[in-house]
Amino acid sequence: MLVQEAVCRAAKPEDVDTLYELIQGYAEKGIMLPRSKDVLLRQIGTFVIAEIAGRVVGCGSLTRLGQDLVEIRSLGISEGHKGAGIGSKLVAKLIEQAQAQGIPKIMALTYEVRFFERNGFSVVDKEIFPEKVWTDCVNCPKQHACDEIAVIRYI
Repeated sequence: MLVQEAVCRAAKPEDVDTLYELIQGYAEKGIMLPRSKDVLLRQIGTFVIAEIAGRVVGCGSLTRLGQDLVEIRSLGISEGHKGAGIGSKLVAKLIEQAQAQGIPKIMALTYEVRFFERNGFSVVDKEIFPEKVWTDCVNCPKQHACDEIAVIRYI
């Protein structure tokens, strides 16, 4: 049987329901912030999806935090497709987008440190990102007990 390779592309408004379901699955486990369908629709231009045979199997977004900093957010892979390199493909596509925008630093908050290290990121102290702390962390339920690890990649 021939296994099809995942293809990454920009998300479109018609992908919102699928994005919502994928992100919600992670949010219910407490490992990703939930996003409403309205927010996803407003931010659709920041999302990249991975699909196999026309079916969405992963997603990620790139959010600008400052003049020289973007964050990878909402990076998730559907069950049954993890470990197949799809996450790395999405990260590579998001890095490409950051390069095209001339942004030299990409950060993420994650529980999957080894994954990000394999993709060229290094662990750093999250306090070096006041842009992130003051835009998102102030509204997070885990604000005072954050257990995510900050990673950065310079491009």
